[in-house]
Amino acid sequence: MEINDLKAIAEGLLFASGDEGITVKQLSRILDITDKTVEHLIDELKYDYENTDRGIMIMQSHQVFHLTTKPEHSVYFKKLLETPQTTRMSQAALETLAIIAYQQPITRTEIEEVRGVKSDRPVQTLIARSLIEEVGRREGAGRPILFATSKEFLTYFGLTSLEELPPLPENMDQEEMEQEADLFFEKFSDQLDHSNNN
Repeated sequence: MEINDLKAIAEGLLFASGDEGITVKQLSRILDITDKTVEHLIDELKYDYENTDRGIMIMQSHQVFHLTTKPEHSVYFKKLLETPQTTRMSQAALETLAIIAYQQPITRTEIEEVRGVKSDRPVQTLIARSLIEEVGRREGAGRPILFATSKEFLTYFGLTSLEELPPLPENMDQEEMEQEADLFFEKFSDQLDHSNNN
């Protein structure tokens, strides 16, 4: 099969896989080609999306590839998804999101140890907004659920990967680290609110 045909099929499979996404191994098995060829196809598709003014891009999260919208267009997707309820997140939700973003994967108990208060409601809020997701369970007593940020989190804050999160200054105590992270997410949340109100 021609490389362009394979590329077109891979693109269709990426689209069809939706929020679940698809791995190199899955593409390799479905297309009956090597992992290396799949990686080449994905690289070509990434290049096409980056160099032809397209509205979508390929994102990798936890070894899974997704087709997603471009972060620079996020203000328009926010307008599309706007609901009558306020888009502003509570301070508790922002704090919880900051902790998860910088310490993921993390359990609810670990979040509560950092925050010093119960965090059931902020965690539920973040799940409802699709900013975090369950990514497995920690080994040990009770096998608690592990949470991590989702691809919607990246789109919401206009990031292409977690590497773009601003580094937290070194030699900070836990409280200072939380404050720095909170400020970052508050700033972005305010910008998004401002954009939505214009």
